[in-house]
Amino acid sequence: MVHITKQQANRSPAEWGFDLDAVLASQRKAFDGAPYPDWATRKTQLQTLSALIERYADDFKAAISDDFGNRSFTETTLAEIMVIKGGISHAIKHTPKWMRHRKAPTALQFLPASNRIVPQPRGVVGIISPWNYPLQLAIMPLIGALGAGNRAMIKTSEYTPKFSALLKTVLSEGFSDDQVFVATGGVDVASAFSNLAFDHLIFTGSTNVGRIVAQAAAKNLTPVTLELGGKSPTIIDPSADMDKAVARITNGKLINAGQTCVAPDYVLMPRDTIDSFSDAMIKKAEEFYPTFAGNPDYTSIIADSHYARLQDLLEDAENKGARIRTAGHDDKQQLAKERRVPLTIVTQTTPDMKIMQEEIFGPLLPIVGSESLDHALDYIRDRDRPLALYWFGDDKAKESRVLHESISGGVSLNETAWHVVQEDIPFGGVGPSGMGAYHGEDGFRSFSHYKGVFKQSRFSQGHKLFPPYGPKTEKMLALMKKIM
Repeated sequence: MVHITKQQANRSPAEWGFDLDAVLASQRKAFDGAPYPDWATRKTQLQTLSALIERYADDFKAAISDDFGNRSFTETTLAEIMVIKGGISHAIKHTPKWMRHRKAPTALQFLPASNRIVPQPRGVVGIISPWNYPLQLAIMPLIGALGAGNRAMIKTSEYTPKFSALLKTVLSEGFSDDQVFVATGGVDVASAFSNLAFDHLIFTGSTNVGRIVAQAAAKNLTPVTLELGGKSPTIIDPSADMDKAVARITNGKLINAGQTCVAPDYVLMPRDTIDSFSDAMIKKAEEFYPTFAGNPDYTSIIADSHYARLQDLLEDAENKGARIRTAGHDDKQQLAKERRVPLTIVTQTTPDMKIMQEEIFGPLLPIVGSESLDHALDYIRDRDRPLALYWFGDDKAKESRVLHESISGGVSLNETAWHVVQEDIPFGGVGPSGMGAYHGEDGFRSFSHYKGVFKQSRFSQGHKLFPPYGPKTEKMLALMKKIM
């Protein structure tokens, strides 16, 4: 077991004693000395990473739970450690293929020359990870960065100080600072980090902070991958299997107490089924969690400020005419003491409510009456493009319309969130919910430069296009036009 003291966890950036500029310079110098690591080197790094995660899994679970106040060990295993293991396994299996030089067609007028594409490491990748899934969202980008042959620097969240200190200790056991470096600290460190001249920067977090990070990166012309959030809608069609929909939406909403960027944010469904659906959701939540206070399976809200924000959303909605239904029968004072918020269904919503304007990031679920798919699609299109969209129904024609007439980062059909952990499809946002994608081959692509290479043949007739221009040039141009 690795033991991180409270004093270590709360040290300021200056007390950690690191110099971000010096670390970046060190990593860039190391990269320049080995700018194209072979597969054996990359495989060893991925295997080292896998072994470290496996060895310290219990420590990570404990540190994350301590930072939250309570975080289910099983949820950390399911949503973080298992996702990482799957990502590393997939990368080890497929990266040799992704690394290959690829032949590309050559236009007839340039034959017998040839083209190929060479995937090349970018250099040093910066990773800014959030607090809600602190291990997964630090390590999944790292898998892509290392698989693509890069060095990496990671900035973890100040909301998870014990986890951050532990991650720094664990990764330093397997990697030198010029390979992988973890920067801890507060907003000042994050600001300095985002202003570094990385070769690529990936940020996971809120849309508002994402804008700041993108502006900082733009000063250095650093390409960015932004994994943001937003209000991910769920459409329930009359053709849906309601029992399955209720169970899957409840599960997707309550994992990590709703503190998930792809959690269902609100539901669109016919008005005459809202009450029965709400009752069924409450009942299912109480089956999943017979109690919320003191339940080791149910996660606390990360901080007092976030807990207060959720209470403010509910108060605002209620003051504007919403109906509030809360699962469970726990003592309210005890819930507040533990920062536990049970599933709370909000009906009779109106657009002026803050809960319908802001990303919720908690176990509150507003429901919007929607009598047709046309209305649901219009409602979604009138708002920022979401990170995820969920559709429940068995009508194939409507399903096709949802896929083709809405724009979102990703979609799960008759399920919530599981599209995120599929290594063979990209994960990313669109517009205000993000830009770029990673996971699997898309992670390798994001952290690689695909260099186009043209190789001229010794039999080339290109010299006939050299000046001085004259009859030979016109004859060559005429021939090229014929074959284009």
